[in-house]
Amino acid sequence: MAATDTIPQQPRVLKYGLPIEQYDVKYDTLRQRQTLADVLFSFGFTAQQIHALVQCPDTVFDARRMRPGQACALLCDKDSVGTPRYFVYEENVKEYVVFDLCNNYLATRGCVPTEWREAEVAGAIESSLWVAMQESGASPQLAVLLSHIFGWSVDFFGIQKGDEFRLIYSQEYAEEKPLNNFRIEAASFRASDSTVYAIPYVQDGEELFYNADGNSLEGAFLKAPLDYYRISSRFSNSRFHPVLKRYRAHHGVDYAAPAGTPVYAIGSGKVIAKAYQAGGGGNYVKIRHNGTYVTTYMHLSRFAKGLKVGDAVKQKQVIGYVGSTGISTGPHLDFRVHENGKPINPLTIKSQPKKPISEANKPAFNIVCDSLVGRLKGIGFRPVPVDTLVAAVRNMH
Repeated sequence: MAATDTIPQQPRVLKYGLPIEQYDVKYDTLRQRQTLADVLFSFGFTAQQIHALVQCPDTVFDARRMRPGQACALLCDKDSVGTPRYFVYEENVKEYVVFDLCNNYLATRGCVPTEWREAEVAGAIESSLWVAMQESGASPQLAVLLSHIFGWSVDFFGIQKGDEFRLIYSQEYAEEKPLNNFRIEAASFRASDSTVYAIPYVQDGEELFYNADGNSLEGAFLKAPLDYYRISSRFSNSRFHPVLKRYRAHHGVDYAAPAGTPVYAIGSGKVIAKAYQAGGGGNYVKIRHNGTYVTTYMHLSRFAKGLKVGDAVKQKQVIGYVGSTGISTGPHLDFRVHENGKPINPLTIKSQPKKPISEANKPAFNIVCDSLVGRLKGIGFRPVPVDTLVAAVRNMH
């Protein structure tokens, strides 16, 4: 080999900000009722070493906040002794703490490099949007995000077989591992013969989703006060009560949902009541939105922490959780709306949209809109391999 020839250097493999290939690495996972000391003892640490390690400031590492399932690693030299060099605790998939065992147990925080990757998916409804998303090979969490975006214009409690969705989204990855973090880049939902588009656009410093005409998809009121579940009872002037065993008016909509499901304020307003009604609604919250509308949320298992009468709440703010308090046969939300003091069907409440695209922004918006609508229309349905479906189901548990 000529003197001028050079041997190409192998790229360093970094993990936890360290050249991981230079060390022998031992991994462990924090188990139920296991403490940091238990893990460190299993790695061969002495009681004195453990005491020194946990003396770092709580702002860097707080052993009391360790949770089962989190990973730990011990990095040792590749020598005959196997001298321990670093101990690492993974707080989550994106953040970790490194303890330098040869430098007075100095603790430093680090973040895993992440990237966002774009993907497309389309599907048709057979039973629910959740299932359709899963059967299309995408995360069912995207169904929840779609319900948030279209929550003012699409009744997800009334979707039918044959309705379709198309979606352009980005997913965050950490060291090639997909995370449950998503961004919707554009979407469409076809119900019956009507298609609604969701096009993101920044106007006046705020990014909102707009339809193809430039009108905001966000309205003054949500279509429903919780992420979509089943309507078990509708607005009626004469309904047979399952507990009282007699007919009486039911001036609300019952949403059957698992206990603990978050309940949202459908619009901004002020809490005017938060109480318990033993002979009826159980735990309930009442919100005045303006001079016209008052909404009531009943049978809650509990209230949102810190919520009190007189509080100003924002649209989509959690005010409580689904339960079965008061007179109830099972977990559900009894949701009621009063317009000028009179009960109305919550499913028919009118909601004015937020500010549309201005005339000055229309040309730029139309360029973005035409491009994204074209891409959405071009997304075709594709068969999903069986192993993909199995993996999707496993990820749900």
